[in-house]
Amino acid sequence: MPPLPRESGSALRPSQRERYQSLLKPLFIVFVAALLALAFAHLGSEVVEGDTRFFDMQLLRGAQSLRAAHPWLAEVMRDLSGLGSTTVLALFTVATTGYLALISARTSAFLVATSVISGSILVSVFKAAFGRLRPDAAYAELSVAGLSFPSGHASMSAIVFLTLGSLLASTHSRPAERIYILGTAVLMTLLVGLSRVALGVHWATDVLGGWAFGAAWAGLWLVLARHVARRGDANPVSRTGGSEHNKR
Repeated sequence: MPPLPRESGSALRPSQRERYQSLLKPLFIVFVAALLALAFAHLGSEVVEGDTRFFDMQLLRGAQSLRAAHPWLAEVMRDLSGLGSTTVLALFTVATTGYLALISARTSAFLVATSVISGSILVSVFKAAFGRLRPDAAYAELSVAGLSFPSGHASMSAIVFLTLGSLLASTHSRPAERIYILGTAVLMTLLVGLSRVALGVHWATDVLGGWAFGAAWAGLWLVLARHVARRGDANPVSRTGGSEHNKR
């Protein structure tokens, strides 16, 4: 007795499901990135109008009281803040791009480097555009120069850690491993941002704005990297230099 036609149709379902997932995943990331960008723009307008002043001052005074009650906290926060410093993030970026270039993933290396460099430039542009001053030194654990919104540590740690975490997670097939890697990247991003508020060197809304911008920027570049990788996979002739044509 011949097999029922529906069996052949059912065999196609996994590939169709994967095709739909491959289309929906980047669309979802772009949608979330757009929401984060809108949140950043809205928060920026609130900061300019001074509507966040009460909220920021409450958290700033609370952080100062917490450091006074627990002196060891300041040292821990300084260490965590160092994870988002320019030097540490630059080392992470250089090490990652170097490894990607070593395994012949030069396009991915270029996209990672461009994402981080362009993100850093945009943060500087935003700081100059908003022109927000940092909290008064009387509330801070240490003196930091420069403008305040958005937080550079929060923005760049989100870009670097979320990008590298996503790239690393994509090399693992088990969901538990992917969740662990992405969760660690998110946790490191959160800790860096929270440390800036705890040290009194940034307003809380500076960090929220930095997280929103950094996550949105990382998401958009990851979608771009995914698109470029898929185009490369779909064009094997270009990768082989036309060898199949030459064999004819």
